[in-house]
Amino acid sequence: MRTRKNAARMAVTIGTALALFTGVSGSAQAATGDFLYTNVNGDEFTLHNPASGECFLLVSGARSAFNRTTSRASLFTEHGCEGARLLMQPNTSASFTGNVPHSVMFD
Repeated sequence: MRTRKNAARMAVTIGTALALFTGVSGSAQAATGDFLYTNVNGDEFTLHNPASGECFLLVSGARSAFNRTTSRASLFTEHGCEGARLLMQPNTSASFTGNVPHSVMFD
């Protein structure tokens, strides 16, 4: 009985040490594909495989966008992914007038 306890403790200790030594993989998920947008000045930009959950600035605001990623894009009227939100499903496009989006985040 005592041998099993010692073996279990040793296994836990070795497992913990191995995890600390090799590092725990915390790689961020990414939306696969490209998010393309044209800003209000007519400049074109591409976000390639954008990280999920990260807020991206849309330089000068987007006049139009094409979500060619595998993830839903949430576009926000303000910097920092705040303000009114518009959702774009994968493989959809949109044009904006008036209060254009200034930031985007992917699910």
